[in-house]
Amino acid sequence: MASLTIRKLDDTVKTYLRLRSARNHRSVEEEVRVILRELIEGREEPLTPFSAPPEASPAPAPQRSSAVPEASVTLIIGGGIAAYKSLDLIRRLKERRIEVRCVLTKAAEQFVTPLSVSALSHERVYNDLFDPQSEFDAGHIRLARDCDLIVVAPATADLMAKMANGHADDLASAILLATSRKILLAPAMNPLMWSNAATRRNVAQLQRDGVLLIGPNSGEMAEAGEAGMGRMSEAIEIANAAEKLLRPPVPRPLAGKRVLITAGPTHEPIDPVRYIANRSSGKQGFAIAAAAQAAGAEVVLVSGPVDLDDPAGVTVKHVESARQMLDQVQAALPADIAIFAAAVADWRVAVEGEQKLKKTSAGMPPLQLVENPDILATISKLTDKRPPLVIGFAAETEHLIDNAKSKLARKGCDWIVANDVSPSSGVMGGDRNTVHLISKNAADNGEITVDSWPVMTKEQVATELVAHIVKSVTDKSLEPAS
Repeated sequence: MASLTIRKLDDTVKTYLRLRSARNHRSVEEEVRVILRELIEGREEPLTPFSAPPEASPAPAPQRSSAVPEASVTLIIGGGIAAYKSLDLIRRLKERRIEVRCVLTKAAEQFVTPLSVSALSHERVYNDLFDPQSEFDAGHIRLARDCDLIVVAPATADLMAKMANGHADDLASAILLATSRKILLAPAMNPLMWSNAATRRNVAQLQRDGVLLIGPNSGEMAEAGEAGMGRMSEAIEIANAAEKLLRPPVPRPLAGKRVLITAGPTHEPIDPVRYIANRSSGKQGFAIAAAAQAAGAEVVLVSGPVDLDDPAGVTVKHVESARQMLDQVQAALPADIAIFAAAVADWRVAVEGEQKLKKTSAGMPPLQLVENPDILATISKLTDKRPPLVIGFAAETEHLIDNAKSKLARKGCDWIVANDVSPSSGVMGGDRNTVHLISKNAADNGEITVDSWPVMTKEQVATELVAHIVKSVTDKSLEPAS
């Protein structure tokens, strides 16, 4: 019977096959055979990798993390004494949520066993180019391409010579020749072998071919009295290098910038149990803080009372009243960018009751209100320590654009983010927002422009606002705060 070839499986099917095969202690190829046999016999298992195993199934496989791997590596273990480090490397990669499938050369099996490698990787180990169980669907091609990165550790002089000269006489070299993925080598050999002219030529050729190297390091060798360049890099070094290749650093265009943000409502006490407030949830300001931090900025968030977790990597100052918020804002200066998203109460009672105000026959006790400090205007009109870019928010229930334009001129800020907070909009306390970015066009004699955005989540609004800030910072070349 001709061999069966399976190609172009989607990610859902691949995940199902891997999880089911791991649960049943079988290779993926063996599991496919079982599925086909069950289909023919009319007793196929329900198509879910999480269904309970049959009563007669073997003991459960080692427990795996519930987190879905974000990347996958084919790890080729060469035949050198440093192969023992590959066991630690498997663990280090899996700690980083990287799926690992391992290939052992024949020489590597003299140093580590397939059983130990399989136990750590929770996957079948591959070691034979002509294995009928894996080659029924061109297993070496899958191992070469069904991954995000190939790591060779240790990369011996012999294995690098094969790579440099295009040999493919075993499973490892065939994978390396058939791959279109990046290859990371961790060389390990005796110092004389590393410095040999043939090895140097091979290394130079591999680097010209785009192969990446980490190490080798200098130090004591396994052989007595031998020392020099040739030690394989430590497992944590290789894992870190692999992770950088698999997850390139996110651009951080606001690195070196200090961003000050206010969020949430303020509570203005009437007496020990009552206060004046509004319905702001703080979600928009917190989302902006998270987006600015993700863009590399140093972020200080001054927040009124909210029921939200502090954003990771952000310095958060919690306050109650408008006066406390102003104090913390001024203490956080200087800043490159200030974003005032807080819904600050406009008024407070002139005299806060020392005790709870009681009902009396005379009716409601008089409450004299006084105006709170205007934080946006105060910072916008500073002559010293004014941030180069000051952004305010205008929460309106009518005449949105007109009121926002008036606020821009009155407060002296650079931009206003205007949004309709009418009860019908669901913005206050909700997860979505519709905003208009209103700004002065310096290139057009200060003419006010309005950029209306579609309905977005508050996280999307935050991301879009930060993108506009990045463009402004780039165009104006703001100097970091000092």
